[in-house]
Amino acid sequence: MAEITASMVKELRELTGAGMMDCKKALNECNGNMEEAVDFLKKSGAAKMEKKASRIAAEGITRVSVKENEAVVAEVNSETDFVAKNETFQEFVQLVADNALVSGLNGGKNGEDIEALLEMNGLKEELIQKTATIGEKLSVRRFAKVSGDCVASYIHAGGKIGVIVAADGAADVKEALTNVAMQIAAMNPQYISRADISQAEIDKMREITVDASLSDPASLPKPILNALIEKACTEKVWSDEDIAIYEEKKSNMNFLFNFLSEAAKTALAGLAMADKANIVSNKIFDGMIEGRISKQLKDICLLDQTYVKAEDGKQTVAAYLKSVNSAIVIKNVVRFEVGEGMEKKSENFADEVAKQMA
Repeated sequence: MAEITASMVKELRELTGAGMMDCKKALNECNGNMEEAVDFLKKSGAAKMEKKASRIAAEGITRVSVKENEAVVAEVNSETDFVAKNETFQEFVQLVADNALVSGLNGGKNGEDIEALLEMNGLKEELIQKTATIGEKLSVRRFAKVSGDCVASYIHAGGKIGVIVAADGAADVKEALTNVAMQIAAMNPQYISRADISQAEIDKMREITVDASLSDPASLPKPILNALIEKACTEKVWSDEDIAIYEEKKSNMNFLFNFLSEAAKTALAGLAMADKANIVSNKIFDGMIEGRISKQLKDICLLDQTYVKAEDGKQTVAAYLKSVNSAIVIKNVVRFEVGEGMEKKSENFADEVAKQMA
C-alpha cells in the first residue's frame, strides 16, 4: 500500500475540488494512483448524484451571457439558498450560460436541449463533480437565447431573477434595453404588447372580469346597484333588518355595505348574476368592464406599463423607447425567476436538527 501524503491529498483536491476526506479515501482506494483517484471521485460523484436524483432542488441562481447580438439566460438549481451563494456553484452556472450561448441550441421546453448542452465541453462531468463537491442535488433546469440588432441583460438580487432582451431597428441602444430589462425584472409583464394576446385570452379575461364585478355589487355602477337593491327590498330577498339598514343609510350609499349583513351582500350578488344578460348589455356596465380590462392589460403588457424610471410617473415603456429611438422594436424578452413553478421543500428546522441527531 502506497503511503498517502498530505501533499497528494492537496494535489487531488486542487484537481477535483472534492473534500479532503473524499480525496484521502480515493487515494487509499487507488493505492496512491492520482489518475485513478480522479476517476474514482468522478464515479463516486455520479453515485452520489444518482442518490440525490429524487430530492427537490428549487433554489439556485440565474446567470446571463452576452456576445454581440445574442444573449442567453440560464437557471441552475440547488437544494438550499446557502449553496446558491457558493462561489464554486456560481462559477458553474456561468459556465453553463457561456456554453449555452455558443451551443447553437435555443433552450426548448422538452429538456432535450438541456441534455445536448450537458454533452458539450464536459459539462455533465462538471455537474457530477460539483454535486460530489458541494453535497447537494444540482440541476440545470433551463436556458433561453435571444438575438437581434441589439441585446441587453439584467441580473437582479444576486441572480434570483435573470432577464434578457432583444430589439431590432437600432444597434446602439443597449442602455435603453438594459433599462427595459430592469423594468421586466421588477414588473414581470406577461406580454410585450397587446398584439401578442390572442382573442381567446381577451375573451376569457372579459368573462372573469364580468363575473368578478357581478359578485361584488358594491363595485357596480350606481344605476345598476340601485335597481338591484330595489328588487332585493320589494321582493323581500333581504331581511327586514337589512331593509331597515338600507332605508337609514341610503342617503349616503358610500357606507351602506359596511352595515349590511353578509347574507344581504350574498343575496345581492345572486340577483346580479341572475340578471347577468341584461346587466352585460348595459352601456354603463360595458364601459366599466372595458376600463377594468384596459387596466389589466396595462399591468401585463410591457409596452403599456408605466416606465419605472418615468420622471412624471406616467410615461409608458413604449413612450420611453420612442424618446430614445423611434425605430426600436422589442423583438423578444425572457425572464427567469429561480424556482418559479416548482415545488419547494418546507422543513421545520428543529425537526431537521432532531433528525440529524438521531
